[in-house]
Amino acid sequence: MKETRINKYLSEVGYCSRRAADKLIDQGRVTINGKVPEMGTKISESDEVKVDGTLISESNEKPVYIAFNKPIGIICTTDTKRERNNIIDYINYPTRIFPVGRLDRPSEGLIFLTNDGDIVNKILRARNNHEKEYIVTVNKPITTDFIKRMGNGIPVLDTYTKKCIVEQIDEKSFKIILTQGLNRQIRRMCEYLEYRVTKLKRTRIMNIPLDVSVGQWRDLTADELKEIDRLVSDSEKTHDS
Repeated sequence: MKETRINKYLSEVGYCSRRAADKLIDQGRVTINGKVPEMGTKISESDEVKVDGTLISESNEKPVYIAFNKPIGIICTTDTKRERNNIIDYINYPTRIFPVGRLDRPSEGLIFLTNDGDIVNKILRARNNHEKEYIVTVNKPITTDFIKRMGNGIPVLDTYTKKCIVEQIDEKSFKIILTQGLNRQIRRMCEYLEYRVTKLKRTRIMNIPLDVSVGQWRDLTADELKEIDRLVSDSEKTHDS
């Protein structure tokens, strides 16, 4: 194996996403040959990598891709030691998997889980315009101005949200389709316009609809995976420098 950044290695062997790997490294929970590495450290085939003292090795497991309807209150983290209501223990899948992106604790709906770090990195790239659809309920009647402003972009987290599709459903509910994933984006957008989200459900990611009951999951089909692969085919991989 040529030299590979430690976060990329943990992703490629199906341990976790690169983003999660960076957190593990930052927390000092990863060691290389018994020593805690710096961020960006590269490893070779002869190096011994451990997380929380457990040796990590190349996985020969079959790739897993599932669609899960996350209940409210479940946390999208692989940290099963520190978070009791974590998504991994809730699903209790027989082999190691990790979530693609996240839904915050008060939100519910569709989230992917997999052991394929490569597809995680591709899907999480906002510039590839992967659609995510939500149904949102707020605390007071929606106005035409609210719908228009939400769709045209809102200043949050020192940037402006991208233009997006927003359609009113009823007095206090609307549908929104995003192509970016800022932290608590929809909630922050609503707060800027002096609305408070009372319910948030993700109903679609790219070509996959939410079609299982709350707390249930299913395997993605071969046709669904083929379409996802097509949608992410223009995603650039991050190369080691």
